[in-house]
Amino acid sequence: MEEDKRSKFAIDLTPLKKYPDFRNLWASGLITYLGSMITYVAVPFQIKEMTNSYIAVGISGVVEIVPLILFGLYGGVLADYVDRKKMIWATEFASLVLVAILLVNALSPNPNLILIYVVIGLFAAVNGLQRPSADAILPRLVGHADLPAASALMSLRWQLGVIIGPTIGGVLIATFSVSVGYIADVATFFISLAFLARVKNVPANPEAQKPSLAGLIEGVRYAFSRQDLMGTYLVDLAAMFFAMPIALFPFWADQLGAPWALGLLYAAGTVGSVAVTLTSGWTRTYRFHGRAVIWAAIGWGAAIAFAGLSNSLILVLLFLAMAGAADMVSALFRGVIWNQTIPDGYRGRLAGIELLSYSIGPLAGQMRAASMAAVTTLNFSVTFGGVLCIVSVAILALCLPKLRKYDSETNEYAVEMRRIRAEDEK
Repeated sequence: MEEDKRSKFAIDLTPLKKYPDFRNLWASGLITYLGSMITYVAVPFQIKEMTNSYIAVGISGVVEIVPLILFGLYGGVLADYVDRKKMIWATEFASLVLVAILLVNALSPNPNLILIYVVIGLFAAVNGLQRPSADAILPRLVGHADLPAASALMSLRWQLGVIIGPTIGGVLIATFSVSVGYIADVATFFISLAFLARVKNVPANPEAQKPSLAGLIEGVRYAFSRQDLMGTYLVDLAAMFFAMPIALFPFWADQLGAPWALGLLYAAGTVGSVAVTLTSGWTRTYRFHGRAVIWAAIGWGAAIAFAGLSNSLILVLLFLAMAGAADMVSALFRGVIWNQTIPDGYRGRLAGIELLSYSIGPLAGQMRAASMAAVTTLNFSVTFGGVLCIVSVAILALCLPKLRKYDSETNEYAVEMRRIRAEDEK
């Protein structure tokens, strides 16, 4: 009986055992995240050391917004027309080149701040091209029934990278230099590309439309026609915009008297996320996905607000971990709604819109947090942002009844996609 209870909550590893292509894709992404998160810590640290300015660090998020919007939407259109595996491989290689540029700049006698911003913007463009294909490829590699488990494993992959990467990055930067962090990231890309090369090609549907503005508009119209989908985008956008304090981490570590803990601040939220992912077995049978998304976003805002009220490193890390746990619940159920209800012909374009919803919020939120901290205090910026998150999500929940009442057993789109996949798998 006790073993049955444990299995009910334990993460389902079936997709890793059952699908070799998924396994190689998973391994490739894990290695990539490990290296990329080192750079994720190194870049704001380098800017902070060069300028000692909240605004300068916040700008690093702002410069990503426009290229992410443009290339995220175009990447979504491409994901419905090109081979998704080849698109992921090409953009991985492009990211390798960009990290190499950051390395050369860091090794120069006078690193150029403008060049760093330019590379950050190019990273956003490459990410915008890659992520729709990376998200849209999943339903083509695993069976319909295994999608919730595969989504949880993809989240675990990201979480492991976010926990281990910043920790390694913090040690490398503090012990050696920013340049060593970039070197480590370059090395991980070569390993990632080797795993990715073993994934089968995933060509587009023969009936796929050529990339066009009309095709993009059609995808946007489809998204707007579904209040449940739009609700997932808007709730996450509001939560991340108002309650994402990442730009403040380099300054927060100093304020807490623990500059050595910078990597821990970056990793704390993901510790909570991992705890949820490793016990995500229950998500297989929970039906009310919209309700879970809403309450999880409110929990995220509350935890961030309490973190801002704390002046103890232990308490800050604890509340950030709680925030990460809440965000993971939201992410899991948003991902299942997307994967189980969006037709494959729209999957790439909708993945582009999804990318914007969960990326623009954090990027714009960094500038919001940095600007408010500059004119008030760091703690006020964090706490007030958490409160605004709670209020905005509550208002959205009232205005979006189809998201609030979403039931995976009765939702018309979920039922139809289940029927289509069952026919395809016969």
